[in-house]
Amino acid sequence: MQEHEHKFTTIQQVNTKSPLKPTNNMSKILAVFGATGQQGTSVINNVLSDPELSKTYTIRALTRNTTSPAAQALSARNISVVEADLSNRASLETALSGVHTVFLMTTPSFGPDAKELEVSAAKLAADVAVAQGVQYLIFSTLASVHDISGGKYTKASHFDAKAEAESYIRSLPVKSAFFLPGFFMENFHPFALAPFRSPTEADKWVITLCTSPATRIPLLAVVPDGGKFVNAILAEPEKYEGKTFVAASELRSLEEIAAAMSKATGKNVVYEEKSAEEFGKLLPPPAADVFVETFLAFEEFGYAGLETERSVQWAVENARGKALGLEEFLEEYPLKLE
Repeated sequence: MQEHEHKFTTIQQVNTKSPLKPTNNMSKILAVFGATGQQGTSVINNVLSDPELSKTYTIRALTRNTTSPAAQALSARNISVVEADLSNRASLETALSGVHTVFLMTTPSFGPDAKELEVSAAKLAADVAVAQGVQYLIFSTLASVHDISGGKYTKASHFDAKAEAESYIRSLPVKSAFFLPGFFMENFHPFALAPFRSPTEADKWVITLCTSPATRIPLLAVVPDGGKFVNAILAEPEKYEGKTFVAASELRSLEEIAAAMSKATGKNVVYEEKSAEEFGKLLPPPAADVFVETFLAFEEFGYAGLETERSVQWAVENARGKALGLEEFLEEYPLKLE
């Protein structure tokens, strides 16, 4: 789940020796928003490591801060880095000048205006893209928790915002396709679903949410693998126009995730279900209701609706490369439980 563009340094440094951008003047400019975050990193690395796509596209990395260490690292790889602020139309007009294809992602915020702010940012970027003559727009989206729950859950602003933005993009006079990433396996490292030592049993580690242990979620190692799904669209844009890739390698239950962590670490990792009220108390107030309702909806209606499993299978079959399964991820990026 892309609730944050969390900086996961170890994995972000994967593929730093990718080929330099192509010098073919006939190549198409691919502008990548969030170029220094997890999703942008994955798109850039996967395009540059693909023998065909690295010749078809020239990367333009878009970021709010072109002087950051991550932006400078992109420049050192001979990638064009351009400032782009999703609240500043002028910066977007410059950033998207001459661009053929855009990978657009927006970063959620939390608070009373979170949904409106994110939708406005996505709409502005999409409007500028159309005005600048962009030919194809790939948007990083999520399913509407409000819609898939029939209005039962109304507070998952980060999911609903992206779904509303997707609907808007579909109405525009530009070809588009959609990347809907699963739950980031990077979150198993110190972040949203990292195991923590039990306060009562020294030899037990716990992961916890407010859902049943049998709840199944789609898993994606976003930095190494997210771009493999985007690459499929870039390689055959006409074939995938209007399509959505529910990007994940597999669906696993929370108890299966805990068991895989136990096997990988040699520690006793268990899943413990908390009530919605108890789980909400573990989160900062602006995000508590958002994530409680999000996870409750996953259990009842699926991560991307009732057809999530079928959608993931289609995405796996059409991805441009094999994505890491959970055990493979834990082997390649070991958890450190001390």
